[in-house]
Amino acid sequence: MHEFAHARTVMETMIRDNDLEGLLRQVEHMHGHLCPGVSLGVKAGHYAMKAVNRENTGMEELVAIVECNNCFSDGIQVVTGCTFGNNALVFKDLGKTAVTLARREDGSAIRLAVKPNYFQDMFARYPVAGPLFQKIVAERQGTAEEMHHFQHVWHSISLKELELPLEEQFSVTRLTIAPPRYAPIFSSLVCSGCGEAVMESRVRLRQNQPYCLTCAGEDYFLLTGHGMSMSRENCHG
Repeated sequence: MHEFAHARTVMETMIRDNDLEGLLRQVEHMHGHLCPGVSLGVKAGHYAMKAVNRENTGMEELVAIVECNNCFSDGIQVVTGCTFGNNALVFKDLGKTAVTLARREDGSAIRLAVKPNYFQDMFARYPVAGPLFQKIVAERQGTAEEMHHFQHVWHSISLKELELPLEEQFSVTRLTIAPPRYAPIFSSLVCSGCGEAVMESRVRLRQNQPYCLTCAGEDYFLLTGHGMSMSRENCHG
């Protein structure tokens, strides 16, 4: 197993070397493009990793608690290595561009929250960006030429914002938290309705038979760009 123990060597080296641009390029592969939100996630993730001083192999050594589901969170996941898939990412639907990164062994943590005036100040620094953002992103309009121009502007801003002093972007708080418990391992059962495997904790019994939440007609949590909500649907098939 030793040869697999250092899958994040490249990331950890960039963190130690303060290679923010290299980290940003890594996140770009996952996120699909560069934007100031991703840049903020990279800076927060990098600062937090240096502060907690703990490497991450994806075995829940660290836990990241994000308070938003936007571009910032992708930067956090890639830089810290805390993801939904390795059970080290916690989502608080607070609508704040903020993250808390903690060591599991002692709960030592640091929280970074984007300052309330940051985006207003950012658009003031780059006057061309505001109207383009409003038209392309907020209103989902604009010509192909305007979209191309916006992508270049947004890309350039993302790189420039890496150079801004972190204290102008974030409020930083040291704290100690009680980390969430390690993720349990659940067995799977076969739904009597759709015939698909379903995690035991999500099974509902109907006449002593196991059903998934959709076949049982139960509500379930749904995360979209609007945040967390409750949903219900009819099972396919």
